[in-house]
Amino acid sequence: MKNPLVRQALTLWLPLVATYVIVLLLVQAGIIDAYMQVTIATICINIVLAVSLNLITGFTGQFSLGHAGFMAIGAYSTALVTMRWDNVFGFVGGLLLGGVIAALVGFLIGLPTLRLRGDYIAIATLGMAEIIRILLQNFEFTNGAAGLSPVPQHMDWTWFFILTVGSVMLISNFIRSRQGRDAIAVREDEIAAESIGVNTTRSKVLAFTIGAFFGGIAGGMYASYFYVIKPEQFGFLKSIDILVIVVLGGLGSLSGSVIAAFLLAIISTLLQPFPGVRMILYALLLIVIMIFRPQGLLGNRELSLRLLPRFGRRRDAAASGTEAP
Repeated sequence: MKNPLVRQALTLWLPLVATYVIVLLLVQAGIIDAYMQVTIATICINIVLAVSLNLITGFTGQFSLGHAGFMAIGAYSTALVTMRWDNVFGFVGGLLLGGVIAALVGFLIGLPTLRLRGDYIAIATLGMAEIIRILLQNFEFTNGAAGLSPVPQHMDWTWFFILTVGSVMLISNFIRSRQGRDAIAVREDEIAAESIGVNTTRSKVLAFTIGAFFGGIAGGMYASYFYVIKPEQFGFLKSIDILVIVVLGGLGSLSGSVIAAFLLAIISTLLQPFPGVRMILYALLLIVIMIFRPQGLLGNRELSLRLLPRFGRRRDAAASGTEAP
């Protein structure tokens, strides 16, 4: 079709709306039970976490290990606000407050640390996340190590769909903007980017701040669905879990992060009947995947429905012995 709006509706919006309606009907009919809803919630939260970290690590090239800290800020902010104002306005306000505070912390941390390069950034961001966790564990208003509970539950499938799709689209639009192209230039060669006039520090701090904001949003989604939050849930291993999704999907591929979040959640669910060997099988599977596909499932490419007609033309051309356009 030549009309770009019609083509976009058919290739993007129609599948998204169909997915939302089908899942909503299945939930209302009871076919998707409470256990499956937890899996869906985990997938949506991991998608937001993965695409926001991919913006920092995959598209800007900054090896960050502090995403769990931003998630913790968003979770506690949303929990504290909704426990005081248990309504939709308190929920939305808590989400936005958590995202803004996480972005502010990311900005303040990013200014001094993102002048570093390589492994030094990973060490600095890891230290930042541990400081956040320890502070939450010792503040009185966060209830210390006991955490906060019960957190009012406002997240449902509609909110998960809106926040997940909205986060992916906003980050995707940023990547296609001038600032996003500057961030990619920094990833490819920081010295070359500086030589053509790119303010590398500003690009890195901007990407880090935006990634932190959506990390906070994901934390708010988590707190508003799982009732209980504790500082130990946002430790070093949580940052590693998010990084695994990004690396498995492909550094520099948002659709790869989405697919990896689905894949890992499904694998983890299927291995639940084997608690004794679940983590061993999970780790072995990741090792095998990274041996045979070290660049990740999609590398730095994006999955698009527009590739399907092209694939069909190539297959037809191969069958007829001609070269596809």
